Amino acid sequence: MNIAKRIKNAIQALKGQTVELNDKELLEWLGISTTNYKAVSEVTYYTCLKLLAETLGKMPLKYYQQTERGRIRADPTTAGILMSVRPNPYMTPTTMWTTVEQNCQHYGNGYIWIRGKFLPARYGGQYQIMDMWPMQSNYVTPIMDDVGIWGGEGKLYYRYSDPRTGKQYLFKDSEVMHFKTWYSLDGFMGESVRSILSHTVDGANASQRYMNQLYENGLTARMAMQYTGDLSDEKVKKLQKKFADGLSGPQNAGKIVPVPIGLTLTPLNVSLADAQFFELRKYSALQIAGAFGIKPNQINNYEKSSYSNSETQQLAFLVETMSYRIKMYEEEINGKVLMPDEIADQKFYKFNERSILRTDSKTQMENLSKAVNNGIYMPNEAREYLDMPAADGGDVLMVNGNYIPITQVGAQYTKGGEGNADD
Repeated sequence: MNIAKRIKNAIQALKGQTVELNDKELLEWLGISTTNYKAVSEVTYYTCLKLLAETLGKMPLKYYQQTERGRIRADPTTAGILMSVRPNPYMTPTTMWTTVEQNCQHYGNGYIWIRGKFLPARYGGQYQIMDMWPMQSNYVTPIMDDVGIWGGEGKLYYRYSDPRTGKQYLFKDSEVMHFKTWYSLDGFMGESVRSILSHTVDGANASQRYMNQLYENGLTARMAMQYTGDLSDEKVKKLQKKFADGLSGPQNAGKIVPVPIGLTLTPLNVSLADAQFFELRKYSALQIAGAFGIKPNQINNYEKSSYSNSETQQLAFLVETMSYRIKMYEEEINGKVLMPDEIADQKFYKFNERSILRTDSKTQMENLSKAVNNGIYMPNEAREYLDMPAADGGDVLMVNGNYIPITQVGAQYTKGGEGNADD
């Protein structure tokens, strides 16, 4: 659409006359974007979301108790069974934790509604958790009741607008597990990488769209058409269409098109190499991954990686990125799910991060053997780690019989355990 037509349509709109409301160029000229490009469609952003969400979903949640003898596995509770077996009739724990972490990273906050009820007095009169439901973060609004509108001055509530039914619900703070990203200036709400680095993510999306257009046009550049003489607008449009149909598109790649005398086609596009397109695209990808705490090898950038280097980067990801996320989840779960008597008995929930630290079978067997031989693991504990049943006599710690306490070094050389070593 040329500028004259744009102005004409704008004037018609002001006069209330009919205009081309679906004209893409007119809407964009008026500042109305006609295209909704999702951040998740950018491959680096999508990869980072996938890696973080799946990493959390891989780790099983365990229920422990701290005793005088150390940490032991505690008897399962209703809440523990929900979070480790089936949180609701439609989801597995893997699906629930993956969904919450994806919402948390994409929107800055993730929420789980803990649905429960108080049992009658004849059944103990305690609060019982029935099931757990992740909520879409863009439909949740935290509300601080500063004046006591709902009878709780200074308390936090969560309003949820169900996108399927349109109904609205109001939940107490104790009924909602609220997970957030590290970037939170007020401690209540988190900010997502998408909103903080919106320009970087949009730029990466724009570069992807540019590549798509190049492929759609058969990797042909835009051209200027030079001709002699005076042609009407109608004939110019016919020429444009003729050469556009003959040169653009993957079906015309490498095709020879005859050009009449007096007509010249000159490419206008700057080459990708001159624009350092791929270098800038790679730099943007590393910036997005770095903001998420993702290492270069995890987004398939192996330029400066070796096998051992990649293994080190994977360990660094678990320590530097996921350890914070795991600790934050554990604290929120223990703060919202544990009952007062469980807290008094020093019971707690903990993710098993060892499930994502598994090595090859040879290294795994060597490590377990060393742990058993040095009295760190009991044989049955090592067998449990390998998903093998317990064996009789395997609940004892064993060490090498040649080991002695450091305070008795040299005593083995004395006669009858007495005297000097020189006797």
